[in-house]
Formats: sequence, C-alpha cells, structure tokens
Amino acid sequence: MSLTTKVVRGDNAKRLLLLMHGIGSNEQDLPQLAPYLDPDGTYLIVAPRAPYAYGPGFAWFKFETPGTIASSLDAIEEVIDSSVDQYGLKREEMVIGGFSQGAAMSLVMAFRDAARRPAGALAMSGFLPPLPEQVSLDFSGELPPVLMQHGTDDPVVPIARAKASLEELREHEVPVQFRTYPMEHNVSQESATDARDWLAQIARGEKPTAIEVEVAPPPDVPGAVKAVNSATFDAEVLRSDKPVIVDFWAPWCGPCRAVAPVIDQIAAMRKDSYKVVKCNIDESPDIAQKYNVQSIPLVGLFRGGRMERSSLGAKPRPQLEAELGMLVIP
Repeated sequence: MSLTTKVVRGDNAKRLLLLMHGIGSNEQDLPQLAPYLDPDGTYLIVAPRAPYAYGPGFAWFKFETPGTIASSLDAIEEVIDSSVDQYGLKREEMVIGGFSQGAAMSLVMAFRDAARRPAGALAMSGFLPPLPEQVSLDFSGELPPVLMQHGTDDPVVPIARAKASLEELREHEVPVQFRTYPMEHNVSQESATDARDWLAQIARGEKPTAIEVEVAPPPDVPGAVKAVNSATFDAEVLRSDKPVIVDFWAPWCGPCRAVAPVIDQIAAMRKDSYKVVKCNIDESPDIAQKYNVQSIPLVGLFRGGRMERSSLGAKPRPQLEAELGMLVIP
C-alpha cells in the first residue's frame, strides 16, 4: 500500500519528523505547524495521508474493525524507509508524531519493534488504541522518550483516556513527559512552543525529562482568548465596546489547529485595541448559519454589532491582519 505524502524540508534538515494527521483530516494538515514546531528547519517533515476514507478526509484505522491498523502500520514503515533512503537520513534519529488518531499511531509505531525504534514520539491529543492480535508492543531494551500533550477539556479524546495511556506507558518505564493545557481537541500556542522545545532537545541528542506538567488557565484579563457560544455571543461580541476578532473553528478541523497559535499571538499583541474570542461552530450552529460560516477556519472582525471583514483559511499573522484591515505589526 503506497501512501500520498506532503514533504516540508527545513533549511538545516538532518532528521526525519513523521507527522500523522487525525481522523477525518489529510496530509496537508500538520505540515502547517512547521513554523511553530521547527522554526530552525532542523527536520525533514513528512506527512502521509491515511489509507481509509473517512468523512471529508481519511483515517488510519476503523474503530469497528481494529485489524485495519495493521495494514496502516506496514504502509507507514514503507514511507519511513523510502524517506530515509531518499534523503540520506538515519531512522534511529527520527521522531514519529501525530495528532489524535495519528498520535495513537505514533505511540504504536514507537514501541512496535525494538529494532526499529525512533529517537522519540510526539503524541498530540492522543491515546493508546486497542490492538488486534497480529499487532503487539515491545517494551524491552532502551525506550525512546515520549511527549504527550492533551487538553483538559478535550471532548473528542477525554483526558481520562489520555491519562490511562500515560499510566500504561509508565508501567513499562517509558520516559514520558505529560503536559496538559486549558484547551479542547486542538493545538495551542503553549503546546506548540513546548513541542518545539522538546523536538529541539531530541535534535541535540538530549533525553527530555520525564515529568508531568499542568499548564494553568490564563487569567481572565484582556488578551486571553475566551470561548463564546450562542448564549454569550451578543454580549461578548455584538455589544462589545472594542472591535472583536472571532475565530470560528471546530475540533475536527485540521487547519483550525494551525491558525490557533496565530490567534493566541494576535490576542496577546492586540489586547489594548481588540478583544479576541473563539466560537466552536459545532456547539453554536445558529451563529455559524447567521454569519454564513460555511468553511473554517474563518476569522471575522466585528465592530458595532456587525461583521465588517473576514479571512478564510490558515494564514501567517501579517497576512491575516491585513485581510482583516488591521494595521500590520511586523
């Protein structure tokens, strides 16, 4: 089985970073995080497309037929072998990572074969999946470090499931760094920064410390990105004294995860002039319908009770600000 891939080659790429998307997404998703995860271009990022059609995208395995994970694992092995050979990289120096179902795959890949282990595994909003009889994990010998990141309010993969996976890994003495954040099923500025620092440690040949860290919620002050819904939209957005930037998103949206750190950055930089909020369209479909939000991520600028401008898609901060009619800050 041959998988379609998206490749982003850093200017100083010396290691492979395999990134597997979540269920319902595709290979275009996680490479958008490259500027945040690998700003120095240390990694060659290879993002394969999962083999099974699922909704608007693809899946690595079908929950009703767990055996489908076996063929996906073999296909990923082919992608790794091909990438290592084509770009002259070392398999033992690579990092395997992913988001949601892709994170589940990264954990299985990391401990599937003791002779073919990566230098580390990055699991964003992930879990250890149920495995069929033909797939087993091997925790013998030296084990690679793992970074697990999870939202305390994740409605898709509950935090309890992530912690159960953490305990299973700890039982086998896997050096896990477990970090939780006040977010849902997404990537935040804080989580992307922590992943960047962890990846940099791996690239330097270091062994990240096995710790558990809970990132505290931001204080309710100007600059924090507050969630709004149908009940609070009028008060927080339409009747706001300040112009309001609204990030329309959903947990299943891959590009929404890419734009989230940009929204966090704008909120911090523009706190004196703008209020910045986010609206989950799955929880507030009436708001999405009212403002004709048919595709996401869509970022709208509201002023005086109406949406003046909007920008569709994940974009760099200066481009997003320009499309919203804001004075661009370098």
